[in-house]
Amino acid sequence: MKVFLATGNKHKVDEIKAIFSGVKDIEIYSIKDGIEIPEVVEDGQTFEENSAKKAMEIAKYTNMITIADDSGLCVDALNGAPGVYSARFSAEGTDEANNKKLMEVMKNEKNRKCKFVSVVTLGKPDGRVYSFRGEVEGELLYEPKGNKGFGYDPYFNVKEYGKTLAEMPEIKNKISHRAMALKKLELELNDILTDKK
Repeated sequence: MKVFLATGNKHKVDEIKAIFSGVKDIEIYSIKDGIEIPEVVEDGQTFEENSAKKAMEIAKYTNMITIADDSGLCVDALNGAPGVYSARFSAEGTDEANNKKLMEVMKNEKNRKCKFVSVVTLGKPDGRVYSFRGEVEGELLYEPKGNKGFGYDPYFNVKEYGKTLAEMPEIKNKISHRAMALKKLELELNDILTDKK
């Protein structure tokens, strides 16, 4: 069965492929395989809205079952920001610029609680969508640690491990927000693919 990953983010493709490596009879494709997809405007107010829109539009365009996700960092002291704007929090929209801006707005804030949220949606060409939400709690560090992650990973400390997500890529693939959402999808994948849901 062919499944398309609706993301241009190489890190996300690799991460999702790694998480799904044990699932049989699924061939995973992305734009890295030369499949062109239209640009989907992420204008939703929630992760659920953006994820479902991407999955639905691209499933219809490719005529393939499509997995899309929308994810981001939600900081308690910023009332959940950057949230759905995590990838474009700064004017430049790069990891470096986003982290720099975050550290600037948080420099005098003692409440460092935050969470990563991911909503993974499986969309079918007939328009049906199935969404699953995953979260991982953490706290923002003042200085980055680790070089094995991307985005806000070097600043996101997972208390029970005493490390940032950028310091433990193998563990991240098991405990991350995206991993949690994908595990929920995996549990219901057979029912979804056989139209029992």
